[in-house]
Order: sequence, then structure tokens, then C-alpha cells
Amino acid sequence: MHCPEEKKGLPAFSMGGFQPFTLSDYPGCVASIVFSQGCNFKCPFCHNGDLIPARWTGERFTATSQVIHKLKKKRWKIEGVVVSGGEPTLQPGLEEFLALLKEMGYKVKLDTNGSRPGILKELFQKGLVDFAAMDIKAPLKKYSLLSGVVVDISAIMKSIELIAGSGVQHIFRTTFVEPLLEEEDIKSISSELVPEGSKYVVQKFISQNALDPALRSTTFQGDKSGRGHSAM
Repeated sequence: MHCPEEKKGLPAFSMGGFQPFTLSDYPGCVASIVFSQGCNFKCPFCHNGDLIPARWTGERFTATSQVIHKLKKKRWKIEGVVVSGGEPTLQPGLEEFLALLKEMGYKVKLDTNGSRPGILKELFQKGLVDFAAMDIKAPLKKYSLLSGVVVDISAIMKSIELIAGSGVQHIFRTTFVEPLLEEEDIKSISSELVPEGSKYVVQKFISQNALDPALRSTTFQGDKSGRGHSAM
């Protein structure tokens, strides 16, 4: 199924949503968020489960042209755009879309699961990303469990290496899903997967909208302390 925006000469980028304003998703930057439609992971704790399917519905579809129009109008009060998902690197028009954002003068933050290091490498080489955030789902022995699919671990490791060596601001993060992860898992991620000098934070798990209904119990609230771990 093709995005109807392609025939208008716009990037082939399927959008599942747009948030015009955020102060918390792009560190140090007033930003908007673009949510790409489609993800190759099915994390049981995902709170954006409606962004997983590759195809949008008529009700959910957000026109690329409308978002670009809004971003042009907001340029004087918005500094950056967070491109999240879903998984943005699945979009065939991602590079073109990021280039368009840069042409408009925006700083670009890219959120990724790290499954497509080849795409990340191209984006870094072309200077299309100013800030990268990668979710490290779990220690390697639990990676497929927390991702909901069989994961190419070598791709994950390559993406970690690329991001850490990219020269752009970056952060690695893990959602502490208490029923599936333990404190020892977090320590393992921090010591074995996060490169020295890279920032690493642990995010609180919000159970209410979890993809897996079994995780929606209020019994599981994740990292109640709200603390962050840093490998800096």
C-alpha cells in the first residue's frame, strides 16, 4: 500500500501522528514530534501499540503535507523536530524527510530501536541527525523477549557502536519493565552494552497502555523511583 502523499512529490513517509509541542522529548530544545507509522518490533510493554502496523487507517492517517505546513508556520517558536515511531528507519522516505526538516532550519532528533544500522550510518554521514536516542531493550539474553520478535543482535550492537561514534549528541535508554527485567539486567546493560562516555537512562514503565494486556495491571508500575543511570 502506497502513501497517498507520494504522488504530490513529498517524502514517502507514513505518519501515525503529530504532537506540535514538547519540552521533554528533545533535551534542551523546544520541539514538535512526528510519529512514523509501522514498527518491526512488538515490545510487550509498548505504549504506542497503534503505531506498530505498517498500514494506517483513514482515521489515524496524518498527511505529510499538513505536518510540513504546520512546521513551516511554527518555525519561529519551535527549534527542533523529534522523529519517533513506530520505527522511523523503516520509512523509505526518511532521508528525504529529514533533509526537508534540515532545509527548514530545524534540529532533528531521531528515536530508533537500532535494528537498521545501515540506515543510521547513511543519515549520520549526510549530517541529517543532530541528536540520536536508541532504546536498548534488554541484556542480550532477553532481547527477543523484550522486543516481541527474534532480533538480529549483531545489528543492535552495530547501531550502538555507530551512535556512540557518530559525533552527535546521543542517549541510550531502557524501559524498566519490572515483570520482565530485574535490577541485575539493568546493571548488565549499563556495563556490557552502553559504551563508555555515552549517557544511559532508565525510564519508568507506564503499564496502563501496554501492548500485552497481562502487563496492564496496576501492580506493575516499573521504576517507581524515577531514577536515571548514567554511564558517562
